[in-house]
Amino acid sequence: MTSPVPAPRIPEAVHRRRWAILGVLMLSLLIVVLDNSILNVAIKTIATPAPTGLGATQSEIEWAINAYTLVFAGLLFTAGLVGDRLGRKKVLLGGIAVFGIGSALAAESGSPAQLIAYRALMALGAAFVMPATLAVLMNVFEREEQPKAIGIWAGGVGLAIAIGPITGGALLDHFWWGSVFFINVPIVILALVLMVWLVPDSRDPRPGRLDPVGVVLSVVGLVLLVYGIIKGGELADFTDAKVLATILAGLAVLAGFIVFEKRSDHPSLDVTYFRNKVFSAAMSAIALVFFALMGVTFFSVFYTQSVRGYTPLQSGLLMLPLAAAQMIFAPRARLVVDRFGNKATTTAGLLLIAATLAVFATFDADTPIWLMEVVFFLMGAGMAHIMTPTSVVIMQALPREKAGSASALSNTFRQVGGALGIAVLGSVLAASYRDGIEDKLGVLPPGLRDTAAESVEATLGIAEKLGPRGEALVGPADDAFLHAMHLTALCGTGVALIGAVVTALFLPGRPPAGQHEDAEPELVAAAE
Repeated sequence: MTSPVPAPRIPEAVHRRRWAILGVLMLSLLIVVLDNSILNVAIKTIATPAPTGLGATQSEIEWAINAYTLVFAGLLFTAGLVGDRLGRKKVLLGGIAVFGIGSALAAESGSPAQLIAYRALMALGAAFVMPATLAVLMNVFEREEQPKAIGIWAGGVGLAIAIGPITGGALLDHFWWGSVFFINVPIVILALVLMVWLVPDSRDPRPGRLDPVGVVLSVVGLVLLVYGIIKGGELADFTDAKVLATILAGLAVLAGFIVFEKRSDHPSLDVTYFRNKVFSAAMSAIALVFFALMGVTFFSVFYTQSVRGYTPLQSGLLMLPLAAAQMIFAPRARLVVDRFGNKATTTAGLLLIAATLAVFATFDADTPIWLMEVVFFLMGAGMAHIMTPTSVVIMQALPREKAGSASALSNTFRQVGGALGIAVLGSVLAASYRDGIEDKLGVLPPGLRDTAAESVEATLGIAEKLGPRGEALVGPADDAFLHAMHLTALCGTGVALIGAVVTALFLPGRPPAGQHEDAEPELVAAAE
């Protein structure tokens, strides 16, 4: 007598259209991730004085990036719980609609302050899209198909990272700077129509409790800390009373957040996870690698466009090796982990990142561009061999039922590490540039000197308006920027080396045979 075949968990009508549903989810994910990578090549254009750009200062550009990252990271946990409680489809529709409205408003921003506010609104929508796409996916695929579906879903992230800079560059070659945001609007409308038609609703029968106090404390603490760091770079003085007060206030609020979460019976961040040294080391590695890489991406755009004179499209194409290496090596990194273990693979990846950043510190105005392409490719390879093993370690360090929390936590640490990288390394860049250029600005009227010292783009913009008189500033501006870039790259090298020491000391070696295969669905989710 044959045993009865278990009834399918997914309704037949949903099962039949599961791949179409995955396509819609990937479309939603694509624009949310694409937005940050597309913005990277637009940084220089937005920094250009009106009418070409907004004339944003370096600190305002940092805020335009970090407003998105901090709001996104701060709301990620709560957004997932809201979706569990209200229904994933409703939250997904609401999130993508808010993201689209924010994109349209950002495209029409009349000032850097407006752009920062609308980027925060976009992040509010994006925070509800990211966890909902994965939750819907898990509810439309049977368990045996989930690893394949999650692998495709995760591949969408890599695709967005690759095509974002090229799309942004192509738009900026033909349209105004706001087109990099407006491009989201028709895609959002298409995604909304397809979602209403195709995506089924689902919710958690036992949703977790929301933690509004924890969310507010984490976002306020991070914003104060990042604001203080960026302000210090803008003033080229980290001992300024306001700067110190803001940074200390941010640290105090974050300390209060940790104390509150430790005492809460429904924390958005379960701090007890971090008693596990292996888990803490893996999270530190994720945060540190994104700290270093986001800072490098930030200054490399000014190097390729302002110093080397490449167009936004050419600049986007120059960053392709970074994305290509991640797409090539990330799926194969597990083979390296199987051969050499988590500790050796991750530590080697961080050392490779440190080495490439150190090479960046040698670049000048006429370094062969192929050398930068090699460096970007090696950076991508290093990153791929950090993310996969740390994801394996995180999933093995916690019980299986905590996989969702671990995935959200690694995503949050990645975002926060990137935000702090842009803030800290961007501030080092700004402070060093100001120190290097200030004594060369004597040819300018006193009222323009402070503005010209804010960034290389500000100096070159003013020099262009002055005509022949301003030409004398171009060489010193390039030299001051290159010196600032070298110092910033060396700071990034130091951060990557700290990460290598942490992983070498605390990550486990080669995992027992067969241990990692059990966690594949969660592993891929955590990796992306």
